[in-house]
Amino acid sequence: MNDSAVKHAKTPCDPHLAFQIEVPWTVSAFIDTDPHVPERDDAFHFVPDVTRALLLGFTHNRRVYLHGPHGSGKSSHIEQVAARLNWPCVRINLDGHITRADLIGRDMVMVRDGKQVTEFVPGMLVWAMQRPMAIIFDEYDAGRPDVMFVIQRVLEASGKLTLLDQNQVITPHPDFRLFATANTAGQGDPSGLYAGTQALNQAQLDRWQVITQLDYMPAAQEAAILQSRLPDLAPDTVSGMVAFANLARKAFDQGDLSSLISLRTLVSWGENTALLADTREALRVTFLNRCDETERPLVNEIYQRCFDVDLYQDSRHDRPLY
Repeated sequence: MNDSAVKHAKTPCDPHLAFQIEVPWTVSAFIDTDPHVPERDDAFHFVPDVTRALLLGFTHNRRVYLHGPHGSGKSSHIEQVAARLNWPCVRINLDGHITRADLIGRDMVMVRDGKQVTEFVPGMLVWAMQRPMAIIFDEYDAGRPDVMFVIQRVLEASGKLTLLDQNQVITPHPDFRLFATANTAGQGDPSGLYAGTQALNQAQLDRWQVITQLDYMPAAQEAAILQSRLPDLAPDTVSGMVAFANLARKAFDQGDLSSLISLRTLVSWGENTALLADTREALRVTFLNRCDETERPLVNEIYQRCFDVDLYQDSRHDRPLY
């Protein structure tokens, strides 16, 4: 149903209580619930600068482009802000299979009253534009050119979208919002980490009104996140895991490691540790086995510095594994 004319009631939201930040404008949240509102994670940690940028998007209808390394929590940040604002939200991954028709829509054969008829079925973008909905375009810097030019129309000030085949102009719902996440700032990927990404059209990049960056968090915050998600892990274990992650990132920055350990990988390591009751075996199946064989001795060295134990030792049988 097109509810572009339907008003949806809102209530004031205290940004200090919801996000632990202060902003110089009023923040509102929807009163009614919706199945598209993301599930709330009460243990989520908000980064102040990024959260303020996202609230600009939700409150003032600014187009927000959020970039940063993989596994830093970009999409999760947007979803958790939406969860606290009770704002419906959908994510679209701009992989190579997303086409213009997926966003705009296509004519399809339908059965009406026992007869086959051809009807226009709106795509995800057209459907969302007519509702109080936030769209998150993930992997934005990997989108196909024809798809990107469709989105470019919506990034205009009025945000109207013309459906040429239907002789129709779509006017966005007042509470329609647009966000994008990417691993690069739109200038391409000189590191070679993110295959398939590309430099964005500068005319399109210029239409994003707010551009913000999310890096990996400081050690204390990562430890707090890990401890809140896995309260049964010993604090010393959590500290050692975070120290390992930061040393591994420094090795990556220096060109000694080709694999980067993200916050997502760190959480997976913690979850596997809880399941296996062994940090060494958990690290092997989470991170070590994807590293180049020539780099594994360095990973072992970093692990020894953090845990004072050889990573190649089997904790169950006390014998070398390699």
